[in-house]
Amino acid sequence: MTTLDHPHAIRHFQSLCDACQALTSNYHNPSELRLYADGYLHALRNCGQLERKEQEKLELLIERWILDPSSFIGPDGEISNLFFKKQV
Repeated sequence: MTTLDHPHAIRHFQSLCDACQALTSNYHNPSELRLYADGYLHALRNCGQLERKEQEKLELLIERWILDPSSFIGPDGEISNLFFKKQV
């Protein structure tokens, strides 16, 4: 598995994970999370804060993380209601 070694890369991973979890809590779907993550990673790539190797590791790790539904907790704590609003 790809691991992050650089402290800045780890902070960016944590920040992106927190933001995606917040978006999930507002019922955003996986494709919207992917768009958000792509924008974040693109901006990070353009600012050149991370070395190329660490940037690539971060991008691979984020891609795997977003595709894994077990990475998220639904707004009510249930994984079954993860991306869909409950009908009342």
